[in-house]
Amino acid sequence: LDEILPKPVQDTGNILKQGYLEKRSREHSFFGSEWQKRWCVLNRKAFYYYGSEKSKQPKGSFSMEHYSARLVSHLRRDSRKNCCFELTCPGKRTYEFTAPSPAEAEDWVDQIQFLLKDLSSLTIPCDEEGEEEEEELYNDVDSSDSVSTSHNTTLAQEEPPAGGDDIYEVLPG
Repeated sequence: LDEILPKPVQDTGNILKQGYLEKRSREHSFFGSEWQKRWCVLNRKAFYYYGSEKSKQPKGSFSMEHYSARLVSHLRRDSRKNCCFELTCPGKRTYEFTAPSPAEAEDWVDQIQFLLKDLSSLTIPCDEEGEEEEEELYNDVDSSDSVSTSHNTTLAQEEPPAGGDDIYEVLPG
């Protein structure tokens, strides 16, 4: 719970992604809903949004647990409609954002989904098979240097001899 208490931008720790987004305000004006530029910070447990990059107090924050993220194009009708995404959680407020570009919106959603997958793996016990897969993956990564070294050695041995194009040996018949 202390992870989502108000903190200055510099103190949010373990930042996965940060940057300016436009956040849709809860209050709708006479002309429709308003989008406000916010400095947003995603860490391992919470999402913070600030008035600016240098703000000491967040305008808001919420725990990422049980939220989901997805790209949506129905939030805007202008040229930035493909830059939108939303964070939803059953029974809680939906947060709507516009990124500077469609690629940036996709990156925010990917980072959030990666975090949510990580959060769910921490709260749901892993079965033995899952642990074995992780161990095999670790071993594959760990042994990659020796594999590439032996592969290079093998390639060096398979080079054709320097003299002549004929690689076949004639055997006495």
